[in-house]
Amino acid sequence: MSFPKTVVVTGAAAGLGRATVRLFAKKGANVALIARSRESLEAARAEVESCGGKALVLPTDVADAQAVEAAAERTERELGPIDVWVNVAMVSVFSPFTEMTAEEFKRVTEVSYLGYVYGTMSALRRMKARNRGTIVQVGSALAYRSIPLQAAYCGAKHAIVGFTDSIRCELVHNKSKVHITAVHMPALNTPQFDWVKSRLPRKPQPVPPIFEPEVGAKAIVYAATHHRREVWVGGPTVQAIVAQKFFPGLLDIYLGKTGYDAQQYDGSADPNRPNNLWEPLPGDFGAHGDFDSRAHKRSWQVDLDLNRRWIALGLAAASAAILFVKNRDKVEKVTNKVREKLAA
Repeated sequence: MSFPKTVVVTGAAAGLGRATVRLFAKKGANVALIARSRESLEAARAEVESCGGKALVLPTDVADAQAVEAAAERTERELGPIDVWVNVAMVSVFSPFTEMTAEEFKRVTEVSYLGYVYGTMSALRRMKARNRGTIVQVGSALAYRSIPLQAAYCGAKHAIVGFTDSIRCELVHNKSKVHITAVHMPALNTPQFDWVKSRLPRKPQPVPPIFEPEVGAKAIVYAATHHRREVWVGGPTVQAIVAQKFFPGLLDIYLGKTGYDAQQYDGSADPNRPNNLWEPLPGDFGAHGDFDSRAHKRSWQVDLDLNRRWIALGLAAASAAILFVKNRDKVEKVTNKVREKLAA
């Protein structure tokens, strides 16, 4: 598959989306940048242009279906046909479910779930007509194994898996060459923990172990250019998804006892600190959060997974070489007999 020329990334202003924009730009793609904060998007635009690519700044709330459609239309008008659409945008609320308001739950669902639905609709509307293109749904280990204090976000991630599987079936039925894939993330060191709305007594944090967003971005770009149904990023994601299949009840008990403390650190949190649930915060936050000192820059699981075809070929070649060495005498005897018969 040739590398995509035109890529759309929602949630492009910061965090994983920002890291993904940077990597696509380094590989030569032009990128349409969708998020609410123009200030952060302009900073992302500068990074794309420094790599020699074109960037289109599209301040958009993905919870608005008409605005998402308008962004898709403008992208194709100014950058060309969309090859890849990456859904990343999200918001969350760290709170016991019983303390959340209906408005908060609705807002998280509209952005973190329906934003994916609207983006997928706009992308498919164009890709199906051309019978090509890739949609990448950025999911999470939480799409399979929920944790306490993030009921709305976990529900949204589960919903993304459900509607994506349904679309896959329809694409198969229609014999479409459009590809849809999901990339499920571990805990990442992104700025969301600085701006997420929280009712926790201490500062919110990603559940350790934590990975840098570039680890996730690498998997997203891979998924955009390879026909994989899903990509699981990081050992903890694999462990969570597999364990949920076999021991969901035990995980309920375990997370009920550990899940509260695992999502908090340091001292008391300011209950009145600004959050981005309804409006973006001013400033450019970049890709990284406050956890660089604790975040892993590399995942061996990701390296092995994304290169498993070459690893399999290498193992096959090594096995063949070992078998040849072990059976070299037999091979030489057979070869000599063939030579003798030919000579006679």
